[in-house]
This record gives sequence, structure tokens and C-alpha cells, in this order.
Amino acid sequence: MTALGRAFSVAVRGVEGEIVEIEADISSGLPGVYLVGLADAALRESRDRVRAAISNCDFEWPMTRLTLALSPATLPKMGSVYDVALAAAVLSAHGKTSWPRLEKTVLLGELALDGRVRPVKGVLPAVLAAQRQGWPTVVVPVENLAEASLVDGIEVWGVGSLRQLQSWLAGKGDLHARVERREQAPDRVVDLSDVVGQTQARYAVEVAAAGGHNLMMTGPPGVGKTMLAQRLPGLLPPLTHTESLEVTAIHSVAGLLTGDTPLITRPPFVAPHHTSSVAALVGGGTGLARPGAVSRAHRGVLFLDEFAEINSAALEALRTPLEDGVIRLARSDGVACYQCRIQLVLAANLCPCAPPDPRDCQCGVAERRRYRSKLSGPLVDRVDLRVEMHASRAGTFNDEEGESTDVVRQRVWAARQAAAERWRPHGVATNAEVSGSLLRRRFWPSTQVMKPLRRAVDRGTLSIRGMDRTLRVAWTLCDLAGRTTPDADDVATAMSFRQVEGQ
Repeated sequence: MTALGRAFSVAVRGVEGEIVEIEADISSGLPGVYLVGLADAALRESRDRVRAAISNCDFEWPMTRLTLALSPATLPKMGSVYDVALAAAVLSAHGKTSWPRLEKTVLLGELALDGRVRPVKGVLPAVLAAQRQGWPTVVVPVENLAEASLVDGIEVWGVGSLRQLQSWLAGKGDLHARVERREQAPDRVVDLSDVVGQTQARYAVEVAAAGGHNLMMTGPPGVGKTMLAQRLPGLLPPLTHTESLEVTAIHSVAGLLTGDTPLITRPPFVAPHHTSSVAALVGGGTGLARPGAVSRAHRGVLFLDEFAEINSAALEALRTPLEDGVIRLARSDGVACYQCRIQLVLAANLCPCAPPDPRDCQCGVAERRRYRSKLSGPLVDRVDLRVEMHASRAGTFNDEEGESTDVVRQRVWAARQAAAERWRPHGVATNAEVSGSLLRRRFWPSTQVMKPLRRAVDRGTLSIRGMDRTLRVAWTLCDLAGRTTPDADDVATAMSFRQVEGQ
């Protein structure tokens, strides 16, 4: 006699989720387990995990033909997140019991052989998908409960074992309730006043923070390039709740969240090593692509130190993400789409030998040009602010200490607020996100103010994209000064940030 059980889980593709219906059919025939529905290797192995977990929890395993079907059948299923739902479907089918709770609940989690429920990646996007599609309840591993509790509008429970889940489904036991949301732990304190001298570079960092602009710093080793980059996130405002969920979802898929305080509330700072591959930088892997450094830095800062040492192919792969704020990675199991609205900060020495004093350089002109040509023209054109830093002299240590992060942060936040008010009707928040067409159509300064930019375009020293980016920087300078429209000085200063010695 045929018996049928049913449960539900979620397939996560990128940061999007789709509900998966899992059916367990017990029918006459030789004993065996048949798993259908485009399962990957990890999911095919779940047959053995589920069987051992059910047996070791003192439940009876059906000694006949068992068919486990996951639908939609055409959707590739990956990972061990379906274990708990598979086990629940088998228990329902074998006991010929249709638990009311099982029909209304999405189940997530991996099973240990003794029946314990282990944590899995991608819980936050899975719970968000269930909430968006109107499911009333979701059950997750107890170690993922803090992450799942970030989602409002859905009942969230944590489970520690298969036996505990069966008892709850039967109405005879309880699960772990939603936990209180905790704030992200404070980062290590680094202050802008720690940087000695470098007035121009400090101002460039302030402008970059105020407008969300990309920044490139070059100069001899030890002048403070890395220190300035590390202090940029401290100038940025905290993430909104929507932005926090976006960033946290990406980190959840990457498996980087902490159990106690999973919600990321401050802009991330990601600094991959200069030997990173294309896949490590933009994302990749077999099956379905995983997020790379550019996506993990979403709504924050991606810092590429020693960019002249990075593989050229990896650098060129940043072109589209910088323009679109999203990256689409096609692999054998489908296309994964990850957001990557970032601020790119680049730093490099002036030449391969990199002496403390550039006058001691032993490199030839061709060698220096080859070293710095790793960054192609189209990619450099996407960098709004370029600064060449110089070594500070001993007398700089006796100078008055520079402004602290707290002081500069107040100006940055005020400028960001002014920009947000201006662009809110157009659906963007920062000057760096404004489209060139909107700038040219509605927010074009006077003809006199635009004259230097037009002249540069006519001479071929500035592209149309470069003109748009220069104008965005001019608007940021205007916001920092508290004005309502850029003037000639703002445009001249913005143009100076695109001109670096030796380029």
C-alpha cells in the first residue's frame, strides 16, 4: 500500500530563494532509496544521513521502496539544507500521519548521524524568501536562530534534534523561540588623526566618504596609504535596516556570519590579498557561483592594496560591477546574482623597487610605465579621485595633530544628508550613484561653471563618463561646503583629483 508524506524547504540561488516541495513516497518493491529532482553530490549523500538519523532517534525506517522527489524538478538543488525536510517527509509517510504544522512550515537544516540538527549557510535569504511568499512558520537549526530572527513577519523556531522536531510536529513538545536582536560588536578603534601629514590625501578620503566615490592612492611605501583606507569606513554612516539585510544575506551565503550577532550594521571593509584570483575577487566556483570579495564588500569598502601586483584579468573583471552595482555569475547550475554597490579604494607604490625616497628609484621609464599600466584606461576612468602621496619629513611630527574621525564624520554625514534629500525623488542616496543622464538633464551647472569640463572633453583629455564622474565629485564638494549648487572652484578641484603626476 502506498503512503505519501510531504514537507517544504528552500533552494537558495545567489541571495534569492525558491520554495521546494519534498515528497516521500513509500510503495511496494525491493528496499531502496531513490532521490529525484536534480540533486547535487551533497544532496545525494543525504539519503544516508537521513536514514542514519531516523534510525538512531529510535524511529522506524521503511524497509521497502522509498522515493524522495524534490520539485520544481527542473531547479538544481544543492547542499545539505534539505536534510530535516526530507526526514520529516519520511516520518510523515511511514507513520501515515499528516501533521497540520508540517503543511505550514518551511524546514531548514543538516542532520548529523545521531539526529542532531547542524547549522547551514544561507539561512537569512531562505527565511526572507519564505516570508515574501507568505509562509507563516520556518524552523531552522538552533545555531542559525539568531540569523533567522532578523526577519520580521514570520514565526521563527530553532530545533536542536530530529526527535525534538517530531515531538513539536505532533504537538507534544516545544522548540526554541525567536531570540532578541543584538547589535554588531564594535570594531577595533582606528582614528584619522593617527595619520601623520598627508593633508591632500586626508581630504580626498573625506570627499570619497561624503559622496561614495572610488579612490586611488599612489606613493612610496610607508606614507599612510593603507592607514587612510582602513579609516574610511569609520567616516561612513551606519547601514539602514534594508541595507543591513542586503549585506547580511550575502555574508550568510558565504558562511561568514557569527552566531551571536549576525546582523551587520556597519559598512564592511574587505581587503583581499594581491594574489587573489578572479574567482576570489568577483565570485565563482563550481556548480552555482559563490560571492567574492566584491560582493562581500557590498555597501562598504573594497580595498585593493598593491593593485599593480594583482592579476590584470582580476582587475578588469571589476569594470561591470563598478558600473552596475551588481554582478551576474553564470555557472553550470545556473546564474547567481549578487549585489556589489561598493567604494573601491586602490593603493600602490610608484614603481617595482619602491624606495622610501622616489629620487632613489632604479627603475627605467618603461619599467615604471609597465608597472602602473596594470590598471587599464577604462578602469582608471571609473576612479573619481586620484591622489599621489609624498613622504612626510621629520618636522611633520611636530605639527598640530590632524582632525579626528569624529570631527570629519560630522561633515561627511551632513554632506550625505544633503545629497540624500536632493536625490530621494530619483531613487538614489549618494552622488556616486546618480546617473549621467540625470545630471545632464536636471542638475547641470551654469555654462560658465561647465566651461573647463567642456574644454577637456573637446580636447579628448576627458571622456563623457569622466565628465559625469567629475561632476559628481563637484556636487560632493558643494555638499561639504554647504552650498546648493557647484561653482567654478568645485569643478576645478574635482578635475584636479583626476590628474595625477606621471599619468
